[in-house]
This record gives sequence, C-alpha cells and structure tokens, in this order.
Amino acid sequence: MKKILFVCSANKQRSKTAADYFSEKLKGFEFDSAGTNHKICHNEGTQPLTYELMKWADLVMVMEERHRKLIIENGGSKFGKKINVLAIPDRFKYFQKELIDLLEQKARPLIMNL
Repeated sequence: MKKILFVCSANKQRSKTAADYFSEKLKGFEFDSAGTNHKICHNEGTQPLTYELMKWADLVMVMEERHRKLIIENGGSKFGKKINVLAIPDRFKYFQKELIDLLEQKARPLIMNL
C-alpha cells in the first residue's frame, strides 16, 4: 500500500484536510499529515513533522515551497525526490470547498501516478 504524507505549517487546515479527504475518497493508499512548525503543533495538539514520517512516506506533498526548503535545510535532503510542492496558500479553513477543489486539481494526479 502506497503511503502519502501531506505537510503544511500547523497541520490544522490544509494538510489535515488533504489527508482526511483523500482517506475517505481513495482506498488502497495510506494518508497522514504533519506540520513544520513544531511549536504551533505542540500548542494546537496537532502532529509535527518528523524524520520517521518522512521516511514512512512514498510521496510527500507540501503546501508551499517554504515547507520543502525547511525539510531540506533540516537534514531531509535525501527525501528531495519524493517531495512535491502543491503551491496552495495558507488562506483556507478545514474542508473548505475551494481547498478541496485545489487538492483535487493538484494532488490527485500525483497520487494516481504513484
């Protein structure tokens, strides 16, 4: 079973929506999500990004280029080939229709080509 990880800053809106949405829609895959800002994740009770999660994933989709850069700068350069930038800005709420539409447009093709 292919494993897909979605990453944003706080794992509250974008990445959480993506993992929850695709878990409902696509069988035969495992989905998880995490945030790059460990302080916010700790304060909000959400999942911070770890080396173990990066290792676990077959495909990593980050919401912004800055998330990719943070991963690479913090020792994740060996994961560079499995990271894809979706270019989805931080202006959406959890399960917002416009966010779902962008995820369908940008993430689904990457998942289906895995």
